[in-house]
Amino acid sequence: MSFRERLRSLCTLPSRVWAPPVLQMGSPVQKAALPCLSLILLIWSQGPGVQGQEFQFGPCRVEGVVFQELWEAFQAVKDIVQAQDNIMSVRLLRREVLQNVSGAESCYLIRALLNFYLNTVFKNYPRKAAELRILKSLSTLANNFIVILSKLRPSQENKTFSISESAHRRFLLFHRAFKQLDIEAAQTKAFGEVDILLTWMKKFYQL
Repeated sequence: MSFRERLRSLCTLPSRVWAPPVLQMGSPVQKAALPCLSLILLIWSQGPGVQGQEFQFGPCRVEGVVFQELWEAFQAVKDIVQAQDNIMSVRLLRREVLQNVSGAESCYLIRALLNFYLNTVFKNYPRKAAELRILKSLSTLANNFIVILSKLRPSQENKTFSISESAHRRFLLFHRAFKQLDIEAAQTKAFGEVDILLTWMKKFYQL
């Protein structure tokens, strides 16, 4: 099947599968275009220019993701977002959550964290992001997180996802700390800690 045929067939999929919640705004035309945009990003990321770049989260491999795009999207808004965080005594992604994570744990943990960021942080941040004029970077992060989640697959050596109790406990430490804060403050702090998340993810990135 040609590239155009793949794109045409993929763009007919239901929008609820691919459209990032944070981007469900604007005119009907914009809304209709968003699912296809995410799919274009997904197909483009599989092109020759990014082959050989992958995340290896234990048994789960994600090919064709450009880590630099993620990093630059957050660096563009880091100072603005972190300036909104007035609670310096709390850290959500602390050492107990991300330090010494084994390969078996990493596959489960990255899925849990990215799902949480998409459904609890990014989904509820577009209005604030629009006020701060950082919606473009927020959208870039959200789209890339969707691509990573959609492409998380077990390697050929291990075709099953490892759901580790230890990894689950790590995620619960993060989640409980989040729930202890006011929801808006918690969302702001979580967004401000994306650089911590990306720094951890980079350990699993290979060129």
